[in-house]
Amino acid sequence: MIAMMLSNLLRRPTRTVFTAAGIAVGVATIVALLSFTQGLRNTAAGLTHLGGSELAIFQANVSDPTTSVLPESLVARLRSKPYVASATPLLLIVEGIRQEPGAIVFGADPSGFFTQRLVLTSGRRTPASSTSGILVGERLAEGLSLAPGSTVTVKGHRFTVDGVYHTGIFFEDAGAVLPLEVARKISGRPHEETSIGVDLTPSFRAATASKAIKRDFPGTQVISTAEQALRAGANATLISKAILVIVVIALIVGAIGVTNTMALAVIERQAELGLLSTVGWSPLRVASLILGEGVAVSLLGAGAGLLLGVVGGDLLVSVLGVSSYISPSVTAWALGRGLLVGIAIGVLGGLYPAWRVTRMQPLKALAGT
Repeated sequence: MIAMMLSNLLRRPTRTVFTAAGIAVGVATIVALLSFTQGLRNTAAGLTHLGGSELAIFQANVSDPTTSVLPESLVARLRSKPYVASATPLLLIVEGIRQEPGAIVFGADPSGFFTQRLVLTSGRRTPASSTSGILVGERLAEGLSLAPGSTVTVKGHRFTVDGVYHTGIFFEDAGAVLPLEVARKISGRPHEETSIGVDLTPSFRAATASKAIKRDFPGTQVISTAEQALRAGANATLISKAILVIVVIALIVGAIGVTNTMALAVIERQAELGLLSTVGWSPLRVASLILGEGVAVSLLGAGAGLLLGVVGGDLLVSVLGVSSYISPSVTAWALGRGLLVGIAIGVLGGLYPAWRVTRMQPLKALAGT
């Protein structure tokens, strides 16, 4: 039966290819969006643990954590709490580097754990008293061909690269680090910070400390997990909703396409299907043939869609120049969901034509009526 299915699909190659192409686009879109969502999740995990901190504190009720504004005095108040082992302020400068607008420049206390935990791969640390030095992450250095001694402009101010670092955290390796006071000066935000990284005392767990911080410091939000970081911004929520909408649209449009293809095949092959019935094929077996052809063309489209989604996601990020914000991450579950959607399209699209075959009268079908 499988050989017959493939033979029937190859009889009308143009129709089969166009039907499969429509399914491929829907599946590719789903896979790409799922990879973006996973990439956002991975990136959010880095935002949560900047500098290897156990949790991060931001201003409450902001649409994007990078727009948070916290007072300088909050750091000293945090350090006085028994659940805080150390706290370091960070000022995030977004779109400060014109050549790489997605790169984040971190204003960090040179003596804080954020700066001290940077692993230098070349060059040296920027002296605390320096007003013209900067450290750059290895991703940013590679993208802009930077090395110790190179210059980079941030907010219209030119800095000399003192060293290149690696942390393993996407946001940090794709960005740069300036002394906190220098970052405050060039961004016009004296006595402010975006976030505070916190290391906890060993006797306190993140969940317990988070509740205590919210109680002791109203107007702040504490992020200790990737899920919390995703909920803190609107982008991940919008993408998650978009995936659901696109899945439904792909199922509807794909099922209609397969239904149309298989219904036309039934009409064109009435005599052939009637002959199969007269030589002993049961209505259920004939219906299985039609349904199988629908699933086969959907699998063909789904296979192409999986490949297109994986390759297209990376290409889209590169073309849009947002590789500093997000790196698509394709998981087996994302590919599995794309394949399931493709199979579902074939089943849904083949149901009506298969049912129609079971209602067909063999003698009338042979006569073409």
